[in-house]
Amino acid sequence: MREIIVVGGGAAGMMAAVSAASVSPEVGVTLLERNEKPGKKLYITGKGRCNVTNDCTRDEFLREVARNPRFLYSALSAFSPQDMMAFLEKEKCPVTVQRGRRVFPASEKASDVTKALVRAMGERGVRLRLNARAASLLTEEGACRGVVLEGGETLRADAVILATGGLSAPLTGSTGDGYFFAEATGHQVEKPLPSLTAMEASVPWPGELQGLSLRNVTLTLTEKGKTRYSELGEMLFTHFGYSGPLVLEMSCHLPEDFSSCALSLNLKPGLSPEQLDARLQREFAAAPRKQLATVLCGLMPAALAGVFPGLCALDGEKKCADITREERQTLVRMLQALPLPMARRRPIAEAIVTRGGVSVKDVNPATMASRRLPGLYFAGELLDVDAHTGGYNLQIAFSTGYLAGRSAAEG
Repeated sequence: MREIIVVGGGAAGMMAAVSAASVSPEVGVTLLERNEKPGKKLYITGKGRCNVTNDCTRDEFLREVARNPRFLYSALSAFSPQDMMAFLEKEKCPVTVQRGRRVFPASEKASDVTKALVRAMGERGVRLRLNARAASLLTEEGACRGVVLEGGETLRADAVILATGGLSAPLTGSTGDGYFFAEATGHQVEKPLPSLTAMEASVPWPGELQGLSLRNVTLTLTEKGKTRYSELGEMLFTHFGYSGPLVLEMSCHLPEDFSSCALSLNLKPGLSPEQLDARLQREFAAAPRKQLATVLCGLMPAALAGVFPGLCALDGEKKCADITREERQTLVRMLQALPLPMARRRPIAEAIVTRGGVSVKDVNPATMASRRLPGLYFAGELLDVDAHTGGYNLQIAFSTGYLAGRSAAEG
């Protein structure tokens, strides 16, 4: 009998347990979960609706991965988004494909995804141990041979799969245990940072626009003049700075030290500078006696129009007839490249996922096995791989978990 221990009962860990137990009746699998129930982080994904995957091709998927996409080639080939959809359907959890090819359980209840995984584990004889927190890995003769639990109990195994998650949403149990285990056994751990996170502003004016959502705008991140990210979509001003889909996605591409980066917003991406200038001339000519801030309400939400002239070093009470050509050109420039000064990322506990983790250089992408310690495998957010929103990060967990489980069981 080959014994496998999976540490961590999240998306990656549960899938690893299901996969390992599916290989052969001669494989015994024990899943250790530190919480009172598995899948706690799954319950909060997609605001409780659980965007489980994205119904796209492998190559389309890899284009949405911000860090180390090629590392996932084998995992996605072994267990694709379509395989995940078929798995859930088989486990009595119908799915639906929505806007952006995002896949949700038809019930739109994250709990149904967890139930399907727990059911699948039960059907395959996986031993689920709750309130069981690993304290360290057991190594003998240069190989991983089990884990030691808090309290001192030793559990022996032929292979161990670490699927302990990152540092985001620590209340769900993601407190970085896996990083400690990896470093203690000689693995390189890239610095954990928030990813898919909001940003704090270094100036006060964004806070004055708290709650304002802008659609069909383009957010651009540059570093030393080179574009790192530029996309059309929606963003949100908050009491601390910037959030919304565009900002969260942009954060995936932000270097650790972003002091040489600049973030800007194009409020009128559908117009060329010449077209925008012509429109301003028409607006000003039609209302020469009106104040600049009043006329700008026709180009942007009133709240933004109230602060925008000041951002351009102009007087919002100035009559449109008195606006000079140079001032109009300043307005055009700022409408299409409004600087959004950044101070820092929001705390990692608030991030959707963790960037960084176990270096992919220390992991065999064909098996998810450690290159440094035989008998040890990695899966999920613990790895230095992260992607945009849209179901990609959960699919990474499922795919790496599936491949780790199968590889560990096959030995």
